[in-house]
Amino acid sequence: MEAPPDNDVLWARSLHFTHRDGSPGLAGVSLGVREGEILAVTGPRGSGKTTLLHCLSGLTPAQRGEVWFNSVPVHTMGPIARERLRRDRFGWIDPAPALVPELNVWENAALPLMLRGTSRRRAKAAALEWLERLDVGDKARARPGELTQAERQRVCITRALAPAPSVLFADEPTAPLHQADRAHVLRTLTTAARSHGITVVLATNDPDTTALADRTLPLLDGRRVTTVHLPPPTDPEGRPACSLSA
Repeated sequence: MEAPPDNDVLWARSLHFTHRDGSPGLAGVSLGVREGEILAVTGPRGSGKTTLLHCLSGLTPAQRGEVWFNSVPVHTMGPIARERLRRDRFGWIDPAPALVPELNVWENAALPLMLRGTSRRRAKAAALEWLERLDVGDKARARPGELTQAERQRVCITRALAPAPSVLFADEPTAPLHQADRAHVLRTLTTAARSHGITVVLATNDPDTTALADRTLPLLDGRRVTTVHLPPPTDPEGRPACSLSA
């Protein structure tokens, strides 16, 4: 077993994964991500973007292949060790905002820090700072049910950033946001990542999100490709948009 290069904080070799229904998830994907780099994993729906993030983070072990974090083999870890790694070193943002309904906003944002053993006062201070940066500081004492979907997603992003993870995995992080909100949230996320040296691996189909990344990794049918060609847009009747008269 060959260790990865020293300058890669996250490294994977020949990852394979097949879903339970037999459909391919990953078919031999290899990559390296340097510390502080923002990598955008792109491709159409079903290309394997989310599966790749799950395998890299240890959430779903690849069926074949290797994943290394800071020269430590994640693929040989047991479930408890992988859970500890995700808790202590990784952050995660889902496309659908999921918060604990019994906790208020700042408690949700501070939860990962308190699970690590950070004092309630310090965890609250960090959470409130990030809530302000993401323009939801005035909602700190509200319950998730009182927020809009966009506000809940901002809280989820705060929850992922507040512990200053080594690697942040973001699966379509701005999907629930309106176009006007996306630019501000993306700037905050990427600026925070760069200023804190956080490595970001994000799955996205959004050109504005991709443009902020240092590098892109296109996927198609679970494989790395040079270019992903998406089908042309169509009108409601399925005709190519370019064929419509002005």
